[in-house]
Amino acid sequence: MTDASAPPSRAPETAVVPRLIATDLDGTLLHDDKTVSDRTIAALAAAERAGLEVFFVTGRPARWMGVVSDHVHGHGLAICANGAAVVDLHRGGRIVEVSPLERTAARQVVDALRSAAPGTSFAVERTGGIHYEPQYPPLLLDPAAVVAPAEKLLADDFVPPLGPEDAEPYGPDGGTDRPAFPDQPVIKLLAHHPELDPDAFLALARTAAGDLATFTRSSPTALLEISGPGVSKAGTLARCCAERGIAPEEVVAFGDMPNDIAMLSWAGTSYAMANAHPEVLAATTRRTASNNDDGVAAVIERILQDGYL
Repeated sequence: MTDASAPPSRAPETAVVPRLIATDLDGTLLHDDKTVSDRTIAALAAAERAGLEVFFVTGRPARWMGVVSDHVHGHGLAICANGAAVVDLHRGGRIVEVSPLERTAARQVVDALRSAAPGTSFAVERTGGIHYEPQYPPLLLDPAAVVAPAEKLLADDFVPPLGPEDAEPYGPDGGTDRPAFPDQPVIKLLAHHPELDPDAFLALARTAAGDLATFTRSSPTALLEISGPGVSKAGTLARCCAERGIAPEEVVAFGDMPNDIAMLSWAGTSYAMANAHPEVLAATTRRTASNNDDGVAAVIERILQDGYL
């Protein structure tokens, strides 16, 4: 285990000069109050000036990226929704790449989890926003969202009902119908259970429907994040790095929850936060301070000081 606070040593012959920093946000880069500290802002800016690219790699949707949108400088891209979307923060959070969860598979997942874990409720995250079932917990939900059973939200021909905001004609043809949801790809299905242990719920879901989708979690509650088969933070980050000619061993990654494990395993150098989930701690050999103690900034400062990993 390597401690980021250890004193500097002479660079070994096998030292690697990093080219890219990939960091999760909640529980990793952000403090618990969802802010970015002055120390972290300074470290990110210094990394960019030194020629290190910074990628935010998060389970958050594009619309929740405002907290860090000013802190990606060069390329402006972030990886959102656990790898299902690449977002251009320089263009107002515009989604530039999507790896969707097909609606047929999503409906099959809903059926499987309703059977395996009665009491599960669902939300559907699309490129245009989130929509959810009446029983789904009110966790920072969009007040303009449609509330309906998941089977209806995922139907091929479902068109949201009209509301007061649609008193004026909608769309270039002057019609009064909203666009059908099939025009908005599903980037993530969320499943919540009010009673199950979070890790037990994840294991149950993977057993029941792991052949249909990718299951992970990042919440302290029993809330699963479900993406298309093979979609992960690691896969999308690997693709973005390949486009830039950056090898895995030139990447430094940071994370704290199970949805980070694939990324941490792929990157050449990975740090688990002091506050990380036990499975993340078991999957990594390097440690840094907690998110509230600016653990990511501490490592970046050390890299910039030493010039190597």
